[in-house]
Amino acid sequence: MLTRTAAPGPWTLHVETAAADADAAVLAQLPVPATVPGTVHTDLLAAGLIEDPYHDRNELLTPWIGRSGWRYQATLPATTPAERTDLVLDGLDTLATVLVDGVERLRTRNMFRSYRVPLDSADAADVAVVFDSPWGPFDALDDEARRAFDSPSAHIRKMACNFGWDWGPTLVTAGIWRPVRIESWSVARLAETRVEVRAEQGAAGWRGVVEVGVELERTTTAHDAELVVSVAGVTQSVVVPAAETSARLVVEVPIGHDDLWWPRGSGAQPLHDVEVRLLDRVTGEALDADDRRVGFRSVEVRREADADGESFAFVVNGRPVAALGFNWIPDDCFPHRVTHDDVAARLRDAAEANANILRVWGGGLYESDDFYAQCDELGFLVWQDFAFACAPYPEHEWMLEEVAAEARENVVRLMSHPSLAIWNGNNENWLGWDDWGWKERLGDRPWGERYYLEVLPQVVVEVSPHAFYWPGSPYSGTPEVYSNDRSRGVVHLWDGWNEQGYQVFLQDRARFVSEFGWQGPPAWRTLTDAVHDDPLRPDSEGVLHHQKAVDGSLKLARGLAPYFDEPTDMADWHWAMQLNQARALTFAIEHFRSLRPLNMGSIVWQLNDCWPVASWAVVDSAGRRRPAWFAVRAAFAPRLATIQPRGEGLALVLVNDAGEEWSGSATVRRLGLDGRVLAEQAVTFDVGSVASTTVALGPDLAQPGDAAAELLVADVDGAARAWRYFTVDRDLAYPSPRLDVVTKPLPDGDVEVTVTSDTFVRDLTLHADRLDAGAATSDALVTLLPGESVTLRVSGADPARAEAVAAAVSGAAPVVRHAGDLVG
Repeated sequence: MLTRTAAPGPWTLHVETAAADADAAVLAQLPVPATVPGTVHTDLLAAGLIEDPYHDRNELLTPWIGRSGWRYQATLPATTPAERTDLVLDGLDTLATVLVDGVERLRTRNMFRSYRVPLDSADAADVAVVFDSPWGPFDALDDEARRAFDSPSAHIRKMACNFGWDWGPTLVTAGIWRPVRIESWSVARLAETRVEVRAEQGAAGWRGVVEVGVELERTTTAHDAELVVSVAGVTQSVVVPAAETSARLVVEVPIGHDDLWWPRGSGAQPLHDVEVRLLDRVTGEALDADDRRVGFRSVEVRREADADGESFAFVVNGRPVAALGFNWIPDDCFPHRVTHDDVAARLRDAAEANANILRVWGGGLYESDDFYAQCDELGFLVWQDFAFACAPYPEHEWMLEEVAAEARENVVRLMSHPSLAIWNGNNENWLGWDDWGWKERLGDRPWGERYYLEVLPQVVVEVSPHAFYWPGSPYSGTPEVYSNDRSRGVVHLWDGWNEQGYQVFLQDRARFVSEFGWQGPPAWRTLTDAVHDDPLRPDSEGVLHHQKAVDGSLKLARGLAPYFDEPTDMADWHWAMQLNQARALTFAIEHFRSLRPLNMGSIVWQLNDCWPVASWAVVDSAGRRRPAWFAVRAAFAPRLATIQPRGEGLALVLVNDAGEEWSGSATVRRLGLDGRVLAEQAVTFDVGSVASTTVALGPDLAQPGDAAAELLVADVDGAARAWRYFTVDRDLAYPSPRLDVVTKPLPDGDVEVTVTSDTFVRDLTLHADRLDAGAATSDALVTLLPGESVTLRVSGADPARAEAVAAAVSGAAPVVRHAGDLVG
């Protein structure tokens, strides 16, 4: 049987070629212990030789690390003798040379692939992995090529955001970033195992189909082998003659409706074990094994021409699914530090926000096996980008070969996951070709189109023929039509953030939005733990350094300007920008969902952060949920009530993305801010599954008597509430609420906080992290009419701080905030 032995080291880190501006004091203290998996940056940090690059402006002290060459060294232990002994390296970042006992055995140039080095024996061996600077390929270009292909990430198969992004630092890494092990084996091993699983519906009902294809690597021992596949109580096998290295088995399993895997919110996620065994037909010995957890489902993207263009909708097990979710970026600039619990926490954030889809963005990584396994269990659909983003890519022959190998390995690795719903060719490269001046700059030079229209789809069709491939995000379905065409395909909507304000979303009747968002600062504690400016101001050095978007601070101010005057106080500025982020996302999501079924997808940019930064994330790098997270949770509710402009008036739109019909009644009232009822309309409705219905509101509701002193509220069967205002915050006659706060420690250590307001109060939010670093609140952005109360649950705080919440309301600390704080 193939045996695996971890290669624990100890490993040491040495400098191989120092950059001209390298820190001599650091170099003088090398070598230092190294961690595998790990990176040079984190090894130097662990040794106390550099300051944390996430703090203050320390990032600016580290560029020399990425421009130097490095060497990892270890002695591999002796292992059990076998016909073959291999050194397996699951991930090298990126330009690496592997030497065993001083002899070069491998050169690599792709972070996204794994590698296998045959060893001469099972004896102990010295191994060195030498990394060249990742900047080398870009630095080697002549001036003309550098002007044409001006992104260093396009010249190396490496995580693009390492070179900096509009939410990420420039920390150009090198290192052994995934595990290393020794494998000992005889006769044959499973070199590649392809497991494709689907559900098919026929006249007699559902059946599960598991197709297993394998490629074998053999020694010189000529034995027949047997491939055995077991799933859901069904076992089949096939003989693989000694002269052959390929085999295929199809196993059919009778399944019922209860055995189907569904996206979260649409049904359950039953999973089944698939066991793949390779046996020696001569000795009966088990040679190798590969086990998977799978789910039976069918996934397609339905594209149908209609009066508005062409639809783009996920259909799972024959049922349309409205896709609501987030874009996912690497959860740390140093991915080896992301643990199972980190992934679980972020996926819990997405799940509790009512999301059902995550898009793994192309400027990052093909994520860990653990990430996809957890998505399977939780019922997320995964939109998986190939690793191309925001740059023209040269089509060198070596890179074509690397991309094909990288794509094959990752499609093989991930294809069995029921969560995997779509393979996407790139992020914004078609948009770059259409809108960013690439055509003029590049002339007749190839820019990457061959990857997206030939190499990648060919790999998907060959390896996983039932998978859905799409050439880009955004993309309209053909290069002949503008890539960001709102009437078809998938679009990215950034005009609001970049230029026009979030009201511009109303102009978009997009079929599927795979990116849109609004920026805001991280939680106060996250910001102040990382930035130590004194005084701390919106324009202080450290705050600006943790704003990576071009003109990001200007865009924050411009986006706030229609609604509030920009605060000069840092606490008010922080609250205003967090509130505006939440408002923008609510506005956009409710608009898109109100178009159901014209629009069938809203994927927010973005769920998570990789470091403490002003960004579009709804959960910051410390795992703290911004107010925007609570806004998205409400806007993603399976059943949504929203008041939208329709024609010259207003309408109540009821959106039902649940699996069953929604029938009920609603009351829409025009109220004074003092709670007086000025007009009222009763509504009854029936909404089908994944659909919406629109009810026009009468002019006595839609037209205010005094815009500054009135609002609309719709109450739907006690299950949903919608608000609409007739003017912007600065012109709204906000009363000064008296908030009665009662705190109650609970037996489990949490604290109940009940807030009652004597007046109308909008977007009431408790910033629990200001009281305790570990504290979090159950809700935010709560709007109350006069006399109404809300009970919040604060978890993770020291119970002894319970009374501090009430004290904070009187002005001791800016813990409890509301929109009226920012007016007048």
